[in-house]
Amino acid sequence: MDEDLEGFGTLVTKNETTNSKKSKKKGGGFQSMGLSFPVLKGVQKRGYKVPTPIQRKTIPIVLDGRDIVAMARTGSGKTACFLLPMFEKLLNSVKKPGARSLILSPTRELALQTLKFIKEIGKFTDLKPAVVLGGDAMDSQFAALHGNPDIIVATPGRLLHVCVEMELKLQYVQYVVFDEADRLFEMGFGEQLQELLKRLPEARQTLLFSATLPKMLVEFARAGLNEPALIRLDVESKIPEKLELVFLCCRTDEKIAALLSLLKHVIPSNSQTVVFAATKHHVEYLKMVLDLADISNCCIYSTMDASARKINAAKFQVGKASVLIVTDIAARGLDIPQLDCVINFNFPAKPKLFVHRVGRCARAGRAGTAYSLVSSEEFPYLLDLHLFLGRPLQIGEESSTIGSIPSPVVEEEQIELLNWLTDSSDLKELQKTANNGYKSYLRTRPGASVESVRRAKELGLAHLKPHPIFNSGYFGTSDGMKAEMLSRIKSYRPTGTIFEIGKAPTSETLAIMREAKKKHSVAIATHKRKLEEQEQENPLDTEFKSFLPKKSANATENKLSSPTLSLHEKKKRRKAAVDTEHFVPYQSADHHTEQGLMVNNFQSEAAQMQFDLTADSADQMKRQRNQVKWDRRKKKFVGTNQETKNGKILTESGVWIPASYKTDRYTQWKEKNRIDANNESSDDSDDGDPETQRRRAFMNKKFPNTHWGRHNEKLQRKMKSELKRPEQILKVRQKHEREEWRIKNKQTKKKKKNRR
Repeated sequence: MDEDLEGFGTLVTKNETTNSKKSKKKGGGFQSMGLSFPVLKGVQKRGYKVPTPIQRKTIPIVLDGRDIVAMARTGSGKTACFLLPMFEKLLNSVKKPGARSLILSPTRELALQTLKFIKEIGKFTDLKPAVVLGGDAMDSQFAALHGNPDIIVATPGRLLHVCVEMELKLQYVQYVVFDEADRLFEMGFGEQLQELLKRLPEARQTLLFSATLPKMLVEFARAGLNEPALIRLDVESKIPEKLELVFLCCRTDEKIAALLSLLKHVIPSNSQTVVFAATKHHVEYLKMVLDLADISNCCIYSTMDASARKINAAKFQVGKASVLIVTDIAARGLDIPQLDCVINFNFPAKPKLFVHRVGRCARAGRAGTAYSLVSSEEFPYLLDLHLFLGRPLQIGEESSTIGSIPSPVVEEEQIELLNWLTDSSDLKELQKTANNGYKSYLRTRPGASVESVRRAKELGLAHLKPHPIFNSGYFGTSDGMKAEMLSRIKSYRPTGTIFEIGKAPTSETLAIMREAKKKHSVAIATHKRKLEEQEQENPLDTEFKSFLPKKSANATENKLSSPTLSLHEKKKRRKAAVDTEHFVPYQSADHHTEQGLMVNNFQSEAAQMQFDLTADSADQMKRQRNQVKWDRRKKKFVGTNQETKNGKILTESGVWIPASYKTDRYTQWKEKNRIDANNESSDDSDDGDPETQRRRAFMNKKFPNTHWGRHNEKLQRKMKSELKRPEQILKVRQKHEREEWRIKNKQTKKKKKNRR
């Protein structure tokens, strides 16, 4: 049932979708949405036959002209949700001298993928797209915007830079899309987005799309939404049904050996795999390790050259490399059809980042597997993830999702890695750099919840049986028996202490320890009894109930239903009892989900803020004195940490942006291409000039995408026109006159010399 939310309009959820399917027949295909023939033809050429649930819910509302905030899991077809209505609106509106649609993306890879979809689906619409990305040449972007494109696909930083350089107003934009909206507002694009929105007209249609959007849209108020319709599908199942999750516990220093074990023994060699690492230093280190292991791979990270990123992405998509090592820059929106597996080398600190990472595979109904290497310090984040997903963490079962890697497999790869480190000084330097980068990463990584930290210690995840994925190759053999024995040795705890083992019966230390044990026998017995109860007890807190094995849960249910309870247990049970009829919880049922989807968590940000009126230590007082300096003009102390406007310029909308956004690049480009500032072309009086017409045709012509096409364009650009302008003819005549005068003067001097 639709529910009206104040300020948001219509809310559509998963439950509403399932109920509607029962009450009425399933909606038709794209033909029933009222799309025009060129758009339908592009949809059919792309291979789309039946619209997905998010497309069926979103496209009719967007065609009605309403603002939309849409959330659906990865791979559900969100890109077509805003492209198809955009084509319809642009085809039915009057063409104007400026862009009419703007799509903002957080990364260049996602923007290029969106541009690819625009060209494929909009092949028969004659709409001209342009892409504005950081890292590309600004001259080509100036030329593309001068070609009067209908659609601009851009990243916020470079688009604002180009707008400030060219003094673009964007007053004709009527359709704005924030793709991966939560990431755009998380990445610190506040100033850029505010300035861009000031340049857009108020009468526009704004759309926000992402796989992880919160129910409360307070963080997106500055996007300029006007009574948006909130559509949130797949809230309960945030990841695809055909995606298999595998969590492998290992030590931090064994992660590389565990990665090599997966790539060699578990994942087929012909599979396409993406490995997510924490920093770019880890990416470079892992790339060199995989090169030494003869595993074809390539990498992408933010500071890599734009051309290299494009080449590596293409190399992976065509299958020349089987492994792609990336940072979180590739966690959003990228569609790789052949992708089979995802490996989280460093477990993500935020649950929604995990959803975006693993969402790169098992898209559009395909199957896939997501492997996660979890160290002991990352166990709390694993529990936070399962609270966010609402899934039980199955431990100690045949269908367990979490386990370890057999020791012989890890040891074999670890020995090989140590040999590489000994032989290669470059690899050792990369390892040192990666370790230092990981320390910096830990300082900026957000902490897990307190309950998850406590619960991770109680579950004892450090001693787990090998994961079932290794059963086929290692159990039932001598290696399997060895691994099982090693796991038993690790979990063994002797009854005696270090002062008792191996001591003679007449030893003084043995007598002292026996006396101490006898003295504290009651406390020791109580501690052992608490440990036994803790293993069998299932807490009444439903948030962490799913983390226990089913065996322990059943034992606890039997224990709680038994009439013979001790007095201590009765008091504990009576204290934890809740009147379900009249009790109103202070947290909603989806508290953990919404907390994980938040863009800016107020509690975490407020905890990091600090305001000291007076220092209370010598170091702080010294630091406070250094924060002020004497101003000769004002004759007083002034603060040095105040926000300065040096190096910034004030825009017409009142936003301070870096002064580097305004340079003379655009002016130089216009002078170089002889473009008039008034009409963005040559003067009207020169319309009949062939050279002017040639330059205009060159500016309006689409730039080729192939190497030889660009080569031929350069040759044509260097060719001289056969018809010369008057100033060119005058220049040639003057040159001939100077040459004739020089020759005549030389001959005169020669005659005078001969006469002498």
